[in-house]
Amino acid sequence: MKAHGNISLAKDSVIVGFALFAMFFGAGNLIFPPTLGQESGDLWAWGFVGFLLVDAVLSCLGVFVMNAVGGPRDAFDKVLGKVGGTILGTAAILCLCVVFAMPRTAATTFELSVAPYLGNAASAWLVPFSIVFFAIVYLLACRKSRVVDIIGKFFTPTLVLGILVLIVVGIVHPIGPIEAPLTSTVFQEGVRAGYQTMDVLGAAAFSIIILDSAVVKSHSKERDRLSLLARASVCAVVMLAIVYGGLTYLGATSLTLGSNMSQADLLVAVVNALLGDTGMVLLSVVVLLACVTTAVALVSSAADFFCVLFKRRVSYNVLLLIDCIIGVLICDIGLDNIIQLADPVLGIVYPPFIAVVVLLLFHKHIACRHVYQGAAIGAFLAGVALELYGTGAPVVVPLDWLPLYSMGLGWIAFAIVGGAIGWVMGKRA
Repeated sequence: MKAHGNISLAKDSVIVGFALFAMFFGAGNLIFPPTLGQESGDLWAWGFVGFLLVDAVLSCLGVFVMNAVGGPRDAFDKVLGKVGGTILGTAAILCLCVVFAMPRTAATTFELSVAPYLGNAASAWLVPFSIVFFAIVYLLACRKSRVVDIIGKFFTPTLVLGILVLIVVGIVHPIGPIEAPLTSTVFQEGVRAGYQTMDVLGAAAFSIIILDSAVVKSHSKERDRLSLLARASVCAVVMLAIVYGGLTYLGATSLTLGSNMSQADLLVAVVNALLGDTGMVLLSVVVLLACVTTAVALVSSAADFFCVLFKRRVSYNVLLLIDCIIGVLICDIGLDNIIQLADPVLGIVYPPFIAVVVLLLFHKHIACRHVYQGAAIGAFLAGVALELYGTGAPVVVPLDWLPLYSMGLGWIAFAIVGGAIGWVMGKRA
């Protein structure tokens, strides 16, 4: 009987692991690993470690710990208070579902699926494309159509299969030799690229879906559920590592294609070099449909979140419309500009999220809410200071002496100090 239970747990762990992989693996994120690989050169594996740590490892860790503390719906509220939890949750939704990731899905679709066939006239078609794209997204989100589920279930596996074929071809027949790095901050570039995926910000929403799934609910004991989630998280990390790691390697071999291309242009060039016109057509169709389903999920999540936040004084459909209009406006500034705009904001928003997620791993030993609040505030202030310092703005003291600064993790020292101050305040209270 126990052996049967272990087999069932192992099987369900794989099922949930594939589900987590499908949630975190987005067509819009495909553009980052190749560029990271090209910049990292023969140190591509080191750059990829930074990317994998911030993207897959911390995202799956977030799903696990939010379920471990009693459920993701109020995990942040429990440790940060209602105000702190709302601020962090709102920041995540704004970055992921409104301002950056959501319009980026449309811009990425245009760059990968439309622009390659329009030549020099491509930029003139971005506005009409974004209007049509978000009109379709709005209609599907309004009706919560099963078409989205069908497309997602079919085209996500197709996209993964296509990427795996691309990676195998690129390993067997490399595009070119791997050269020296183009940057001296390889690991830091990996961390920044991991921020751009914004997967950690979606961990709470994905945790709710996983917790509500029939597979997880079928395990009544908390110990079994946590064991399932731990194994599933490892499974998802391994699969994400294979896909993103392969793409990073392809980027490392692509310097002969040119070194001044945008992220999207480099991916297009890699696919074209390895799979030719047929591969490009397949990539275009699959990315288009995969990004539509992603955009529908993001705008729906934003509308649901703000419906609750505004106590349903604004209807779901009105919030959907507002989000889609914002998507059109931001998409029209172009993919490269969206990425550049997101970079400093994510450098500020990500550190407090990571600090709280890591501390939640020790929630049984850290009962004081002030510790979480102090660490989050310290990480946030560090993020602001480091982003200003990175732009050359005047600061009180130089910050490059901070531990892990060269790895893009200088904020950790501030988070530790903030958590320690919070612990002292908690003791006094």
